[in-house]
Amino acid sequence: MEALLDTQLAVPLSQVALLLGLSTVILLFGRVKLALIINYCFTFYWGFFLNPSFRSDLGELMLNTYTYVYIGVGLIIIVLALIGFLSSKSN
Repeated sequence: MEALLDTQLAVPLSQVALLLGLSTVILLFGRVKLALIINYCFTFYWGFFLNPSFRSDLGELMLNTYTYVYIGVGLIIIVLALIGFLSSKSN
């Protein structure tokens, strides 16, 4: 639990503003499921590309087994969510 509490992640303000703007516009059009997918994609991107533990001292991405598992599980979640959202009927 300490690892989660001690982790610091700096997200650029421009990306936060972009997420807020996209989510607001999409929610104004009533597309809640699309807003959920976009929010997840931003979170997935921030968790991987902005996480300093995935980078070496030179700033290059360290690709190991855990990195591939993280990317694979994240992409599977996105695909399953898209399938679920597209196959469900709106009432």
